[in-house]
Amino acid sequence: MNYIIDSSALLAVLQKETGYLTVVPLLSGALMSTVNLSEVLQKVEQKNLQIVNLMDSLQVMGIEMIPFTVEQAELTATLWTRYSSFGLSLADRACLALAQSRQAIARKNLRSLTKISD
Repeated sequence: MNYIIDSSALLAVLQKETGYLTVVPLLSGALMSTVNLSEVLQKVEQKNLQIVNLMDSLQVMGIEMIPFTVEQAELTATLWTRYSSFGLSLADRACLALAQSRQAIARKNLRSLTKISD
């Protein structure tokens, strides 16, 4: 089964937050939307984190970045209405859209987004 990694899951690993050890085994071969990558890069900048060679580290972890396409944008937009009561961000919905299109499991830090997308 493929996993789609949300930005919160990757940030948890990078910062060794609570629950990060549940995410680490899922990273090799995992996919991540470039929307989520953008959120990670923004948070690294915002928090002034000292993460050297982040992109190289992601490659070593085995995470494949998937470009955000027009099709992904359309699916992400449709998820807003469907899941608006969950308060999902654009990045959360991009993660779910990628998971749906790849028939994979979307993974946040401590929980799977799959329960939301069922």
